[in-house]
Amino acid sequence: MALGFSGTSCTVLDSILYRDAFGTPEIRAVFSDRALIDRYVEVEVALARAEAKCGVIPQAAAEEIAAKADSARLDFDILRHETEIVGYPILPLVHQLSKMCGAGGRYVHWGATTQDIMDTAVVLQVRAGLDIVAADVAELRRILAALALRYRDTPMAGRTHLQHALPITFGYKVGVWLAMFDRHAERLEQVRPRVLVGEFAGAAGTLASLGDRGLDVQDALMAELGLGSPAATWHVARDGFAEAVNLLALITGSLGKIGYDVMMLMANELGEVYEPFVTGRGASSTMPQKRNPISSELMLASAKAVRQQAGLMVDAMVQDFERATGPWHAEWIAIPESFVLTAGALNQARFMLGGLIVDAARMRSNLDITNGLIVSEAVMMGLAPHTGRQEAHDIVYAACRVAAEEKRSLADVLATVPEVTAHFDRAAIDRLTDPANYLGVAPQMVDRVLGRAER
Repeated sequence: MALGFSGTSCTVLDSILYRDAFGTPEIRAVFSDRALIDRYVEVEVALARAEAKCGVIPQAAAEEIAAKADSARLDFDILRHETEIVGYPILPLVHQLSKMCGAGGRYVHWGATTQDIMDTAVVLQVRAGLDIVAADVAELRRILAALALRYRDTPMAGRTHLQHALPITFGYKVGVWLAMFDRHAERLEQVRPRVLVGEFAGAAGTLASLGDRGLDVQDALMAELGLGSPAATWHVARDGFAEAVNLLALITGSLGKIGYDVMMLMANELGEVYEPFVTGRGASSTMPQKRNPISSELMLASAKAVRQQAGLMVDAMVQDFERATGPWHAEWIAIPESFVLTAGALNQARFMLGGLIVDAARMRSNLDITNGLIVSEAVMMGLAPHTGRQEAHDIVYAACRVAAEEKRSLADVLATVPEVTAHFDRAAIDRLTDPANYLGVAPQMVDRVLGRAER
């Protein structure tokens, strides 16, 4: 059928309708069934080569395994059926590879255990997944840096508890977002040596089946695959994978925060920013005026989903003795889904922020809707050297109440307060109550964020 529609997809990750909303073709290719089986075969071939280098199996056998082990020649129907029976895919895979590799087939999987192959294959997937996420984060940082610089001095209302607080700049807001992703970029580098470590340890983790050559083979195998060698077996020490998924939860959590901000700022009552306009995007089936924040919504949904998987990974760390009885299986769910959702959310963020529409005039208009009340702190701090801080607070507090109740500007009210006019003329009062004059060091913070990391 058109688009390869089979009607069998049951999650948003592989749905013909939703898969490119919640993921990308690139990340799905890394975590697809076919790619995972390819990685199983890659590890088995690398193991044979490593064992030949260490004199554990004949060189000719390793060469035959490398030449003939071909995942494209596997019978996937048989592999699926036997996996359902065994509970794991490696024994059925080894059955087929052994036959496929002729005389060398007797040496396939020599000294290994199922989890060695599966864990190391997942590490290879995680490495590719981290590469994709890191590239997406780098591109997002470039987008955010450009936005922060462009709107460095664009004033807008800062809001706390959903109320006007003090003036900020839009560049400052974006700078806060950017600083989060600068830290995520650091984390993505720092996590690699801890997570990109292969597994080869045998049935109970002691490599007993290889005698005194176990560690030599382990090191040779990891060299073949470009992975680190573990200090000790991690069959039941799952902190590496848990850290990787929890890092994805941090990244998507930051994306969720950005998406939430944009959704709120897109509300008609604010109207300060908008997602890029694409005909039909965010449209309603019944309300023609609607322009819903679709990318932001997808970012927020992904953040919630990955957070759940991060908790599942931490729960799966609690494993019994030298081989788990169930928690390991939970990783098979959490790791692929977390990577696909994270890459999908980053893709939405790059689209949304790369074309973000910023209404600076509306920001200024909203900044003025409280008639100067947003800068009451500025007036208080200006008056404090003359009256003391607490008295200044009480004077301005009373003026704010009058301004709010009588729908007058704070400047007009202050101009009638003797304790204020004794120290400030009207021009000075107007300067104190202009929000653009009370931005603190928001622009300088933008400069500092932009200057602290290479772009």
